[in-house]
Amino acid sequence: MNGASRAALAAARERLDALTDNTSVDAAKLAEELTAVTALLHREVSLRRVLTDPARAGESKAELAGGLLGGQVGGEAVDLITGMVRSRWSQPRDLVDAVEELAALAELTAAQRAGGLDDVEDELFRFGRIVESSTELRAALTDRAATVSAKTGLLTSLLGGRANPSTERLVVRLVTQPRGRSLEAGLQTLSRLAAARRDRMVAVVTSAVPLTEGQKQRLGAALARLYGHPMHLNLDVDPEVLGGVSVRVGDEVVNGTVAERLDEAARRLAG
Repeated sequence: MNGASRAALAAARERLDALTDNTSVDAAKLAEELTAVTALLHREVSLRRVLTDPARAGESKAELAGGLLGGQVGGEAVDLITGMVRSRWSQPRDLVDAVEELAALAELTAAQRAGGLDDVEDELFRFGRIVESSTELRAALTDRAATVSAKTGLLTSLLGGRANPSTERLVVRLVTQPRGRSLEAGLQTLSRLAAARRDRMVAVVTSAVPLTEGQKQRLGAALARLYGHPMHLNLDVDPEVLGGVSVRVGDEVVNGTVAERLDEAARRLAG
């Protein structure tokens, strides 16, 4: 998102935090309602254009949104959306992306309240690895010809009773409402939001053998010092790296594997 949209999203996040600080607010229900609003705005192109039209007064847009959503979703969701449409957005799609992000954050808040946020982080990462390793599963979950009920049923068979309920809901929403994104990109975004919910960054660590508890603690502490943030480690084992570890934080990769060093030596010899 660019300038105006970034500011609008930051303000919306603050409103969501203030709202969900009240434990009487059902965060899981709010997430479900915001997901429904996301689907509406994604489907109704003309509506999102009107609600982000800079030529219209913010209060006029808020009244329109309130009239459409009142009685369809709860008062908390209406308040969030009307506040969002009063803000300025760089482009209409940014509003839809922002509502979807608030839905995910509300779901993560529900998981945090229940003491399950760490589980959700780990489960999202592990599910992403399963998808990457199974072309058949990925094809089934991204098949445009498959019905929503078929995809939901498949995910329920995979995650139902085995994963945190918030993980299952987040993945089902992502798969059934991809909005043009790849499944992998969507899972990465959810993992990033889960980490940010605890003010942590995520490092994907790949090693030839599982790290010991001491190694994990030392690596986490070193990365926290390097990046200036608490670091959550998503651990992956790949015998092909031969030794050492490869660490990815966002788009930055710190590769210290034997395989990488051998590849570098081969490139130097060839050059």
